[in-house]
Amino acid sequence: MSRITLVEYDPLWPSLFDEQARFITALLSPFVREIHHIGSTAIPGMAAKPKIDIDAVITDPGALPGLSARLSKAGYACHGDPHANGLRTFTAATLPYGTRLYLCGDDNAAHAERMLFRDALRENPDLARRYETLKRQLASKAGGDWDIYTNGKRAFIEAVLATCSTKKAPPSPAGPSY
Repeated sequence: MSRITLVEYDPLWPSLFDEQARFITALLSPFVREIHHIGSTAIPGMAAKPKIDIDAVITDPGALPGLSARLSKAGYACHGDPHANGLRTFTAATLPYGTRLYLCGDDNAAHAERMLFRDALRENPDLARRYETLKRQLASKAGGDWDIYTNGKRAFIEAVLATCSTKKAPPSPAGPSY
């Protein structure tokens, strides 16, 4: 098992997202409706795993095979839908941090929840600090066991989502979105 590594917030993360968002939007044109910076690298000041996480909402789920081929040619590895939540997962060893890209349709519930959770952490610095503390504790405790790390965050995430007034993320155009 690989060790779970968190790195301190890097102020370059937003610009690295912008760069990848432009590349992904151009590569997958005209099928990208929205593109969003998600995960802990999208939360100012928060420590995170060293990967830029991106959700790209596509206009035509039927185009997925062709989009997967485009991403593969551009150096992205496809990991399928590992959590059976409608998020097709791709990774690339971009520098200086890796990229994890998720493709989904605009009605994807997992995407909507990720947007709500991200926005809640951005709006509430105390909540973000508590989440970061939990992640650090879990990374230390997990000893490389990703199930312990991921499942250990679940109750916190569900509690935050329970306080959100809606389960639908607001739409935004293709291009960088924070």
